[in-house]
Amino acid sequence: MRCVHREGGAYNTGSYLHEELWDDLCRVGSGPSDEKLAELTVRESETVPDWMSDHGALWQPPLSGTLHLGRTNRFFLGGGKALLNAYYRTLSAMGVSVAYSSSVEGFIEQEDSITHLVVESGGRRCLVKTRAVVCASGGFEANFDWLARYWGESAYNYLIRGPVYNDGTVLSLLYDHGAARAGQERGFHAVAIDARSPRYDGGIATRIDAIPFSVVLNCHCERFYDEGEDLWPKRYAIWGTNIALQDNQIAYAIWDSKVNREFLPPMYGPVSAMTLSGIAESLGLDSERLVQTVTNFNAAIVPGTTFDATRLDGARTSGLAPEKSNWAQRIDAPPYYAIAMRPGITFTYMGVKVDAKARVMREDGSQFANAFAAGEIMSGNVLSSGYLAGFGLTIGTVWGRIAGEEAARYVNG
Repeated sequence: MRCVHREGGAYNTGSYLHEELWDDLCRVGSGPSDEKLAELTVRESETVPDWMSDHGALWQPPLSGTLHLGRTNRFFLGGGKALLNAYYRTLSAMGVSVAYSSSVEGFIEQEDSITHLVVESGGRRCLVKTRAVVCASGGFEANFDWLARYWGESAYNYLIRGPVYNDGTVLSLLYDHGAARAGQERGFHAVAIDARSPRYDGGIATRIDAIPFSVVLNCHCERFYDEGEDLWPKRYAIWGTNIALQDNQIAYAIWDSKVNREFLPPMYGPVSAMTLSGIAESLGLDSERLVQTVTNFNAAIVPGTTFDATRLDGARTSGLAPEKSNWAQRIDAPPYYAIAMRPGITFTYMGVKVDAKARVMREDGSQFANAFAAGEIMSGNVLSSGYLAGFGLTIGTVWGRIAGEEAARYVNG
C-alpha cells in the first residue's frame, strides 16, 4: 500500500512526503479526476497504517527489486489474504457477523433512502432491512459483455486478474436508482500478464515484470511503445491498455541472459532458445521480421551509456519509432528468453460519484441519504487513468474508513 510517511523505519527505506505522493499521482495518466477528493486521499493515507495495525494488519520489511517500492510502499505480511483474515478476526471479536456466499441482487428504495436489500443466499432470496449501506463491491471488470460495450469484440480476449464475482451487479443497481457516474467508461487498471494465465483469478503472480529490460513486439513483430519510459511502478499499469490496443490483444517480451535475473521471473517460465529465430519459432512469429526488429533495435543503442537497473539510467536508443528511453542495451547474449502477454484487468475506473463523506451522489445533484461507497466502485473520483503501484489499496482503505464512519454517524445520528 502506498502512503505518506515522514521517515524511514522498519517498513520503509526512507521518507515519502505528501508533496511527492501528490506529484506522483498528478503525473500518472491524465492526473486526478477530482482534485479535492484526490488530495483528501493523499492526506489521509498518512494515518491509515496505524489504524490498520490497530485492527489486526501485520507488516513486513521493505522488498527490493524491479518495482522500486521499498521507500514508497508498505508490504502486508502474508499478502492480501492474510490482511483480510486479520480483519475478519477483528470483526468476529467485535461481534460482527459476515454472510458468506451471499450476493446483493436488488435494492428497495423509499424517498431518498435504500430501505432493503434483496439478497440471494443458499439458493433462495430474502429481504434484509437496512439503516445504512456501504457499497464496496468493486467494478465490472469480470463482465465481458459490459467491457465489450466500450472495447468491442477485443474485450473477449482480455484476462481478469481477480474473481468472476466482480461483474458490476451492485454498480448497475446504483445506476438504475439514479446514481451519478464518475470515471472513464473505457478506463481500467490493466497490466501485462502471462498469456497462459487462467481467464479469472490469476492474481498478482501472473504479472510480467520483464518489460523495462526487454523489447516488446506485437503479433506483426513491431515495437509499439517505449519500454523504458519511466520507473516500473509508474508505468506498469499502462501496459494492459497498450496490449489491448494491439491486433489480437497479444504482445511478446524478448530479453537475453544479461538481464534475466533483474526482475521477478514469470510464474510459468519463459520460452528460451539459443537464437532469435528459435524464439520466433517458439512464439509462432515470423522469424525474419522478429530478427530484423531486434537487429534494428541493437543498432540504435546510443553508445557510452551504462545500464543500471536500479534507476532511470538514460541508456537509450536513437533513430527508432518509438525510442526506448532507459535500460536500452543490445539483446545479443544467448540464451534468449521471451513470453507472450495479454491484458490482465485488475479493476475498472467507471463507478459512482461521491462527496467528501463518501455519500453516493445522484445524477440530479442530490444525494442518497444512507448509501455510501468505498474502494474500486468509487475510484473513478480519484483516478482518471494510469495507476501508481499500491494506490488502489490506499483508496480502498481511506475511503472504506470514511464510508464506515459516515454510515455509523448517519445511523447514530
